[in-house]
Amino acid sequence: MNSVHGFPGRPVSLAGAPVIDLAQPMRRGMPQSPNHPPFRMLLERRHGDHVRDDGGSAANELIVTGGHVGTHVDALAHVSQAGLLHGNVPADSVQSHEGFSRHGIEEFPPYVGRAVFLDIAAVHGVPALAAGYEITVDDLERARDAAGVDIEAGGAVLLGSGWSRHWDDPRVFTGQEGGAPGPGPAAGAWIADHHVRVAGAETIAFEHIPPGRGHAELPVHRLLLVEAGIHIVETMRLTELATTRRPEFLLVLAPLPLVGATGSPVRPLAVLPDQDGTVPA
Repeated sequence: MNSVHGFPGRPVSLAGAPVIDLAQPMRRGMPQSPNHPPFRMLLERRHGDHVRDDGGSAANELIVTGGHVGTHVDALAHVSQAGLLHGNVPADSVQSHEGFSRHGIEEFPPYVGRAVFLDIAAVHGVPALAAGYEITVDDLERARDAAGVDIEAGGAVLLGSGWSRHWDDPRVFTGQEGGAPGPGPAAGAWIADHHVRVAGAETIAFEHIPPGRGHAELPVHRLLLVEAGIHIVETMRLTELATTRRPEFLLVLAPLPLVGATGSPVRPLAVLPDQDGTVPA
């Protein structure tokens, strides 16, 4: 692979490169938005339920999940405004009980390219931002300047809030009572103005959620998905990435090609380059 987005013309070898898993583990009872069907898994066949003549046995499971549960990518079909999807596509003209004929998650080409990590919690000198904190344009610019990186058009930007630390406490993580940190409309517009392809964060909604408000309004979703055509990655696990203090890396992002779906679980991977920007051989 001689060229990936953000690393043009540089020879890139993935052999031996450190890799950080940016996905939260999926399990029953994990934190999630109440707006989506919960994740459920059961062992449909256990070892011993059927034993072959040679003594072999197999087990398998049944998985039921919403497309926006756990670490996931939002398709452009996920949000409409005044009945319109991205590109002024009327939502009712492309949706049916089988899903969407336009802007489904299967239209998202796998992303393999440069990502920038803006650690907002580090800018404030705290392990995690306070519940209900609104990330501002000043926060984004301070984190960018502290990292010494540029945000490129067509690239990816991830916001670190430290919220992954609350994953084991669903009451806090979901922010339904105390709120959750995230970008407000001004910060969302700043991200959109950089024309990135992907924007990701640690919370279940890429939004500022004030205390007691829940998901009553999602203005940043409108700005990114509907107006700018920028895909959102939510519920990322960024704690380990933050400890590396590496503000740029190679991101591998490939959601399941679920035809007509508004979102899909994903397992993002951060491949850490050498300090000179190349991936070690």
